Amino acid sequence: MNIKELTEFDKKHIWHPYSSSPGLIDNLVVNSAEGVNLVLEDNRVLIDAMSSWWSVIHGYNHPELNRALENQVKKTAHVMFGGLTHKPAIELMNLLLSIVPKGLEKVFYCDSGSVAVEVAMKMALQYWFSQGLKTKNKFVTIRKGYHGDTWHAMSVCDPVTGMHSIFHERLSIQFFLPSPKSDYHQEFDDEDIQKVEEFLKAENDKIAAFILEPIVQGAGGMRFYHPEYLVAVRNLCSKYNVLMIADEIATGFGRTGKMFACEHADIVPDIMCLGKAITGGYMSFAATMCTDEIARGISESKPGIFMHGPTFMGNPLACSVALASIRLLLESNWKENVMMIETQLKKGLTGLKNNKKVKDVRVLGAIGVVEMKDPVDMTLIQNEFISMGVWVRPFGKLIYTMPPYVISKFELLKIASAFNVVINQLV
Repeated sequence: MNIKELTEFDKKHIWHPYSSSPGLIDNLVVNSAEGVNLVLEDNRVLIDAMSSWWSVIHGYNHPELNRALENQVKKTAHVMFGGLTHKPAIELMNLLLSIVPKGLEKVFYCDSGSVAVEVAMKMALQYWFSQGLKTKNKFVTIRKGYHGDTWHAMSVCDPVTGMHSIFHERLSIQFFLPSPKSDYHQEFDDEDIQKVEEFLKAENDKIAAFILEPIVQGAGGMRFYHPEYLVAVRNLCSKYNVLMIADEIATGFGRTGKMFACEHADIVPDIMCLGKAITGGYMSFAATMCTDEIARGISESKPGIFMHGPTFMGNPLACSVALASIRLLLESNWKENVMMIETQLKKGLTGLKNNKKVKDVRVLGAIGVVEMKDPVDMTLIQNEFISMGVWVRPFGKLIYTMPPYVISKFELLKIASAFNVVINQLV
């Protein structure tokens, strides 16, 4: 097939994320990828300013990650995890234990980020069931959050501003508190936590867990909130006997300038979800980690087992590349690289605050966000960026970038230049 035939077949038969079918646009056909660049079938080259939805932290076609897959596939690509185990899964957990917040001691390997959230919620429910507290079967979260597209994950996404509003009345009804107003870079306002305490004091007998994205609310609005809010939530969950679930799927493995966003507040959740960058963007894989108390609570009471077991749980290829990716991260100057990205994005994007159509510009770690006052035309915006050799994926009012950590200053300058040209053209 030529390029036109490929795109037409794709548009007619393949259903892409958050799109209609047949498709309304011609999706770009990627031929290959190297470093931070996507090479299209027509030989155009685009800087991937999105890290393939925040996952490709080491860039594309990395020799060490390639080698990890090549070596493992010669041994076994997959083996069931029920009754069997393997070295990559064990070594991966051993490495995770050395970097996650102390106290998280058990891991349940999952297929994807959304599944990791489902597993976390299921763990929380079964824990309280095992303790004889069957009324603790609801969840509380904050508005403007996003935790995935599977069923129970959708129930804790913002029911109004999120992507799943049409399902709201069909999902399990959860509790939503106001999202914190205190910005990461400003002073903390104690009023942010008052409603949290009022709610938990009144409703803790119903609540299994408080689930939230630490510090950065991702696809629900790309907001950065104050670490003191996270500290207060951790303390109140402990005070009122409610579990805390930290969804680190987007923020984990260095994205915010810390290995995990929980470290900004120096807190340890009861359950933590990992995904996206865990394999360096090579394979779909995730992990749900919990404390020994949660694991024992489930395992030492009837039914005594955790009833979940994906077919591809603990896939050896995924474990091998995850192990290689985390080792590569630890051996790199990732903190310096992320801080360099933060500095360059601040320099390159802050001036857009002067644009009358821009509501806010914010940067944290390797995340740069320009929030417009009105929703943007995603297709129009993307085409403008593509013409400047940059790939972004705006949504709602947000035009943002989360580049790979290996990006150069020159490439960041090109991204920032594209942001300025495209957004200033909107005026």
